Amino acid sequence: MIRVAIIGAGNICPAHIQAYLAFPERCKITAVADIYPEKAKARAEQFGLEADILNSHKLLLGSAKIDLVSICTPPYTHADTAVDFLRDGKHVLVEKPMAASLEECDRMIDAAKQSGTVLSVVAQNRFLDPIMNLKRILDSGKIGRVLHAQVDSFWWRGHCYYDLWWRGLWSKEGGGCTLNHAVHHIDMLGWMMGLPDKVTAILSNAAHDNAEVEDISIAALQYDKGAVAQVTSSVIHHGEEQQIVFQGERARISAPWKVYASTSLDNGFPQRHVELERELHEDYSKLPRLVHTGHQGQIDDVLTAIETGTSPLVTGHSGRMTIELITAIYKAGIRQRTIELPIAKEDPYYTVQGILDNAPRFYKKANSVVNLGDGLQIGLGGHYGP
Repeated sequence: MIRVAIIGAGNICPAHIQAYLAFPERCKITAVADIYPEKAKARAEQFGLEADILNSHKLLLGSAKIDLVSICTPPYTHADTAVDFLRDGKHVLVEKPMAASLEECDRMIDAAKQSGTVLSVVAQNRFLDPIMNLKRILDSGKIGRVLHAQVDSFWWRGHCYYDLWWRGLWSKEGGGCTLNHAVHHIDMLGWMMGLPDKVTAILSNAAHDNAEVEDISIAALQYDKGAVAQVTSSVIHHGEEQQIVFQGERARISAPWKVYASTSLDNGFPQRHVELERELHEDYSKLPRLVHTGHQGQIDDVLTAIETGTSPLVTGHSGRMTIELITAIYKAGIRQRTIELPIAKEDPYYTVQGILDNAPRFYKKANSVVNLGDGLQIGLGGHYGP
């Protein structure tokens, strides 16, 4: 029985709690901690947990009552909290984003390596059938080499979204929509295509004059052999129509699932390749469905890694790759020029302080509230149906 502590009782923690409760024979939540202990107590009561209630994660260090920790706190706390538990010999699942800088990611990875524990970063959209199946079809090679990728990480958040005490501040949230919303799709892109060689970007705040951070960014990525990608990160798009599209040499595929294939006429103009389209549709339809999806799918994967001594699908190195691409987008957007990857340890943007020293403050944060919309549901994205 794997004993679990939940650190942070805010909006995302119910997704973790419900996922753990789906595996009662494999794990048990034994502690919930939050700097506002009344929130931790309320979460425990909401889900009927018999768990210790604490006001600091540090009170759990050295405890023999926990094996695995889910970190559901604001981004600026992720690295220090994770390192504390990893050095204490505990396994860690940390919410997205992994951290606010590459230096913090590296500290987390090093702590996990030294202690021999599992470190996984939440990327629950990988554990959705449309995304998992898109990856499988892409890996089959049937669409040929990817020539262009399009990532539309479209979200919409109201003006009051940034009134929550830690949101909208570079020092607390680590960034805006690029780091905290598009992180899902940037993870998918890195998982499927790896890191680019060069990045160009623009950052802006078009609709939230109560936040320092960007509410939209647009990035152009250059890969080897001429392949390119475009990534739009936004919290100003009504409808939140999210998609990831790959244009291959022979066909186009995407999530939501859509296929179009072309061949060339003698004059170079296109004609539809119906047979390849049919083949891709058939391959997709035959792929097995996931037993567990979303946070539940990822937590099943983490529990399995702990039980079997294997690596989870989303490792610390996976999380770091995502942060490196996001850091590159910020660096390119702030400096207003094309930058090259990888980002070296000597680069100012490698550290939180370096990012803070250079980050634009689009507006001054106007309001700061402890609780925002308690009891209301939050959207996690991931609507990739037809």
